[in-house]
Amino acid sequence: MTRPPLTLYLAAPRGFCAGVDRAIKIVEMAIEKWGGPVYVRHEIVHNRFVVDGLRDKGAVFVEELDECPPDRPVIFSAHGVPRAVPAEAAAREMIYVDATCPLVSKVHIEAARHHENGLQMVMIGHAGHPETIGTMGQLPPGEVLLVETADGVADLMPRDPERLAFITQTTLSVDDTADIVAALKARFPAIVGPHKEDICYATTNRQEAVKAMAPDCDAILVVGAPNSSNSRRLVEVGARAGCAYAQLVQRADDIDWRALDGIRSVGITAGASAPEVLIDEVVDAFRDRYDVTVEMVVTAEENVEFKVPRVLRQPA
Repeated sequence: MTRPPLTLYLAAPRGFCAGVDRAIKIVEMAIEKWGGPVYVRHEIVHNRFVVDGLRDKGAVFVEELDECPPDRPVIFSAHGVPRAVPAEAAAREMIYVDATCPLVSKVHIEAARHHENGLQMVMIGHAGHPETIGTMGQLPPGEVLLVETADGVADLMPRDPERLAFITQTTLSVDDTADIVAALKARFPAIVGPHKEDICYATTNRQEAVKAMAPDCDAILVVGAPNSSNSRRLVEVGARAGCAYAQLVQRADDIDWRALDGIRSVGITAGASAPEVLIDEVVDAFRDRYDVTVEMVVTAEENVEFKVPRVLRQPA
């Protein structure tokens, strides 16, 4: 039976970013240094395939520090944690390693600096997301106001409208965030913004690649987890950029082939916590069903690399 022709557009960059790569490496190096089990507070990154692979190597994933025994190392996830968490670990004399992405840590430092200058913070982010919880937890209660949408700006009740600064979650939609920032500046003209955009380079680059390929695609598949903020934003960006069918899939098994019946072009990308092996799996699934031509859509080159903490580079 002749397979129908299909053009696959592969976004570049896609998949792992430097912060995710570093976080995974931290868990692997900790297991190598101290042996298993090594405890990890929250999923190290939002990807079940990655988490299951690390669990097989000796990582134990928990949600709270009190689930960790005091005599085993604990690692804090790439999303960051409130200041109270490492303080508690230190009080319990635990060995702990912070795998917070350096770009998230930059936002934490920024928030602390504004707080020291007497400014109340407005955080643009998603309620309940680990990164938002970690960033808001850098400052005392009431010092960070959360806003999720441009409409939500009208509901903010700051202590002093003349003494405000804003920060953002690093994995948001660039376009949505721009709308919220515009609303903040319109209502609070004196608000202070970051010296450099808080949304990380990887989030921005992956969204730009999706925007570039969307007009040529009958469908876009984003490989990523449902709890991955940056992956979900890629789906939204694809739909807004003109693609009629944009969906999130964790694995090739999740592809809805009936929904793709009659298509001639598909764009494929992946969230920053999805490994390349899962993208290859999706491409192979299309090759099994179609006569595939692959075209790369390259919008940026990435060569960022973050060092792991010194404690893991020292001998046990």
